[in-house]
Amino acid sequence: MTRIGFGYDVHQFAPGRKLWLGGIEVPSEQGLLGHSDADVLIHALCDALLGAAAMRDIGYHFPDTKGNEYEGIDSKILLRRVMEMLRRAGYELGNCDITVCAQTPKLSPYIEQMRACLSEVMGVEISQVSIKATTTEHLGFVGRKEGIAAQAVVLLQ
Repeated sequence: MTRIGFGYDVHQFAPGRKLWLGGIEVPSEQGLLGHSDADVLIHALCDALLGAAAMRDIGYHFPDTKGNEYEGIDSKILLRRVMEMLRRAGYELGNCDITVCAQTPKLSPYIEQMRACLSEVMGVEISQVSIKATTTEHLGFVGRKEGIAAQAVVLLQ
């Protein structure tokens, strides 16, 4: 059975934090605020994967109410666990298409490294992972450089 899933996530910028996107550290003056490492790209991807399999969302499986269990956790660990859940349920990734909306920093130089990282974590070919970056032409919270948003669409087989 073929299933399609959509994920969306937003995190605000915060000083004194590293910027993690697509499983890699991106040089930036500030990072994103969150209970985990706040990798907005991976969080949107996890939600899309879980949604396609009708397995709820990332907050359900990895809640920030569980004390320190997930505090500061590397989102690659969460993605790996999501892929394990999907495979136990009989699903495999067909492909994923992810768009990151960020006015700053410029992400183009890091896209291929992100694709390679995610394909390795998910155990899929790099050709199954598409990542794009865009700005919002200075509109909204992204345009005002208050945070970053990410959207992901996945196909499960």
